[in-house]
Amino acid sequence: MKIALLTRNPKLYSHQRIIRAAQERGHEIVPIDYLRCYMNISSRKPELRYMGEKLSGFDAVIPRIAASHTFYGLAVLRQFEMMGVYPLNESVAIGRSRDKLRSLQLLARDGVGLPVTAFANSTGSTDDILQMVGGAPVVIKLLEGTQGIGVVLGETHKAAKSVIEAFHGAQINILVQEFIKEAEGHDIRAFVVGRRIVATMERSGPEGEFRSNLHRGGSASVAELSAAEKTAALKACQSMGLNVAGVDMLRSKRGPVVMEVNSSPGLEGIEGATGKDVAKDIIVFLEKNAKPNRTKTRGKG
Repeated sequence: MKIALLTRNPKLYSHQRIIRAAQERGHEIVPIDYLRCYMNISSRKPELRYMGEKLSGFDAVIPRIAASHTFYGLAVLRQFEMMGVYPLNESVAIGRSRDKLRSLQLLARDGVGLPVTAFANSTGSTDDILQMVGGAPVVIKLLEGTQGIGVVLGETHKAAKSVIEAFHGAQINILVQEFIKEAEGHDIRAFVVGRRIVATMERSGPEGEFRSNLHRGGSASVAELSAAEKTAALKACQSMGLNVAGVDMLRSKRGPVVMEVNSSPGLEGIEGATGKDVAKDIIVFLEKNAKPNRTKTRGKG
């Protein structure tokens, strides 16, 4: 196959692993900086160009689009889809997962376990919001935050109310979620490829830190999932429409609760913790599924 890898930095560990896995299985893979692409949007002959060259002849595209460039990155991915190129993850599915509010609404609709979450436009309802999610401590999240950035713990009612009102005053959209105390700074990531969980790890935050992100100094180890956790991870991916994702969950008293479904999960942490060749699993999935015009959402938004 000829595979396009949409990335701004092909030297990152995850992208190097994907490139190597594709090459080892005999495929041609081309890193493409999606911000340097431009497109001809026409009815019968959609076209993409990159640094003056026409992009053509691709069998599959692997989108590794940074959260800060979601809008333009997805426009480029949609153009590939219009040209009949098979995407590892479809543009509509990535768009769903990047919108924290929309993704939670979809997961709730499909019965996936979630932390109690509130969203409001007015600071006049702050007291009611805090009561709705079970009272302080609460977790306050920016809708656009990634890698644990923009996540604040409101330890008391007064502190949480001040943070919420400050964000609203700056016209920044936030979610307020219940704090799962029993998780004790640990979470689980299930790495899903197709309809199969290929690797799992437990992440632990540093001492005194409630966030377990590896980018925040957390550590990772192999995790064994319960049947309920496996079901939650697979159902979460299905709700988003993602073929490949990292599903982050907390272990609560009422069972697993899904915190996030990441459409461009990193490989370094999970491959290092588990010893699994996740990059190979991704390429094998493409080998089995990359056929022309197989994008399910093609032409439907």
